[in-house]
Amino acid sequence: MSFEQEQFEEELKAKTNEVEVPDSLKPENIEKMLEQKTVKKKKWKPLYTVCAAAACCVLVIGIAVAGNGMLTKNNGELSETADSAGRKSSADSGGASVDKTIASAEDYDQIYKYIKAEKKNQDKLYGGYGNTGSAMPESRVDGGAMEDSANTAAGSAEKSVSAADQASAYSDTNVRQEGVGEGDIVKTDGSRLYILNGQKIQIVDIEGEEMEDLGAIRMEDDCFVSELYVKDDKLVVVYTRSEYEDGENGYGGMYKQYTVAETYDVSNPKEPKSAGMITQSGNFYTMRVSGDYVYMLSNFQADVQAARDDISSYIPEINGKAVDSANILLPQYIRGSQYTVVASFSLKDPDKKVDSKAIFGSAGLVYVSNENIYVCEGYYNSEDSIVTQTCIRKVAYKDGSLKAVGQTRIDGTLNDSFSIDEYEGNLRLVTTVSATGRSVSPLVLFGTVSDTAEKDSNALYILDENLEELSRIDGLAKDEMVYSARFMGDTGYFVTYKQVDPLFSVDLSDPKKPKILGELKIPGFSDYLHPYGDGLLLGIGMDVDETGTVTNGVKLSMFDISDPSNVKEVEKYVLEDIYSSAVSYNYKAALISTDRNLIGFTAYGQGPHYYLFSYDGKGGFKCLFDRELGSSSEGRGVYSGDKIYIVAGNTVESYAIDGFKKVDDIVL
Repeated sequence: MSFEQEQFEEELKAKTNEVEVPDSLKPENIEKMLEQKTVKKKKWKPLYTVCAAAACCVLVIGIAVAGNGMLTKNNGELSETADSAGRKSSADSGGASVDKTIASAEDYDQIYKYIKAEKKNQDKLYGGYGNTGSAMPESRVDGGAMEDSANTAAGSAEKSVSAADQASAYSDTNVRQEGVGEGDIVKTDGSRLYILNGQKIQIVDIEGEEMEDLGAIRMEDDCFVSELYVKDDKLVVVYTRSEYEDGENGYGGMYKQYTVAETYDVSNPKEPKSAGMITQSGNFYTMRVSGDYVYMLSNFQADVQAARDDISSYIPEINGKAVDSANILLPQYIRGSQYTVVASFSLKDPDKKVDSKAIFGSAGLVYVSNENIYVCEGYYNSEDSIVTQTCIRKVAYKDGSLKAVGQTRIDGTLNDSFSIDEYEGNLRLVTTVSATGRSVSPLVLFGTVSDTAEKDSNALYILDENLEELSRIDGLAKDEMVYSARFMGDTGYFVTYKQVDPLFSVDLSDPKKPKILGELKIPGFSDYLHPYGDGLLLGIGMDVDETGTVTNGVKLSMFDISDPSNVKEVEKYVLEDIYSSAVSYNYKAALISTDRNLIGFTAYGQGPHYYLFSYDGKGGFKCLFDRELGSSSEGRGVYSGDKIYIVAGNTVESYAIDGFKKVDDIVL
């Protein structure tokens, strides 16, 4: 294999980490595209395969906050600690330095030069068959979401829980960051349910014993609705619309995707009225709400073959107007073809854009704290570093306004938005550092790694408010990769997985002298972690036998973290013959309330089921409820007052929380 081919593979892997197949290219949509010239998107559910040896390693990192509040470098021996085989990372390899200032574009000509540079690079790597821009994969964190894709003074991730624990009258979506709202497919304001059901948004009254169907908002056939958000009788409906544009002389046409946030006045729920809308280029990525302001994020793929005067093909638009060049933030390298588009508006004036920014380069994972938006992009350039890196750009937000702050680059790749966390002005990240630029993914595959091959490792970074490195620890959990992470105030937890390894606890109370306090071997892994009251950490993942060859089912683990030097898995519960849970790829699918002692989620075996659990120190996990969901693949559980509502597709069932006796059901 030639050097250019190798470079192509590395860049391709780095750019496609955590992306999913665009819905416009899925087989079921191709025919519709040809016939209707419109596209609808469908949910994409990842599958998990388990490798031949398994266990998990939970690293417990205590982060001291004294003086400047940060860790120090591990005796200054960063590369040697991280790379025992002599491999060097970006910090000491003599690679290119990073300008911490984010530059705005001078004009569209400058952007076009970047586009053409990307076209030249793609032609070199693809042999002349560069990306036309018509099929940009949409990144997902969170799951994410999404990214997504849940942290304030007392501790970030311990507070990144459902707002239900703040006011237990009714539940809210399980969010990444406390104080920052998120949309979902089911929302409640305590008196009504708002349910995404295909091309309809159903509104159901839940104030009485019997539910009442109040009506529906019906969307056009060419609109794929992604999420809903409700506040103060304002319902935000977010959808993606596809439009077909003919090329010159009727040839070479392409689809263009637009994200739309349409706000409805639902003060009279039987007659919702549109109050305004905001449109922006690209596929919907995620939304966040802070106060009365909504921040919409979409991914826009520029057409690298576009003509200079075809501005809409390589410059994103908001409300039909091209984003001003001053609001386009340039990448760290002099080429690009993708944007993360951010636009804000007020719920009080939902027809007017407040501000916008287009982060140019290559779209990637996004994390939103209470004050800042971080866009993290995979990057590989053998001239800068021989490991895959992550470019980070920081944009501050407040009352709808957006301001570029800075940028940096670190070694390794992020698993999801829980691997990055802002706390007291500083940014903490845990990355998996792969050898020779290989991108990593938390998808376990059958196979072996050569003993002579470079090994993956993991790193913890602490950056200040200007994204200057305060400290890092390298070489954590060699030959492993990060599966899940949770930062909780002065302590961070992350699970790594590949072969049998211990659960580590690391004391960092003295930033200059971190030390490993203990280790515990446990089979399986948790790919979602959630604080569950004082001294407890809930893990949801997969149970795997000691040989790693057989998966037994979805596993719930409860870790006692009251003593970080002696972390224990005090209880586990296995759902046998269940191969996946919705929480594994979308944290919003979880209903977790320590106040109500409820743990709910959808899991998949022969068909989808919705499960509810409770936990106590004496009896462990108890399955309170198991409901088959029929043909619907994704359900939600929400509670209001003394009832819990299970929503799946066009059906809603209500149950008394005390005893879980069925109260009512309704088909919409």
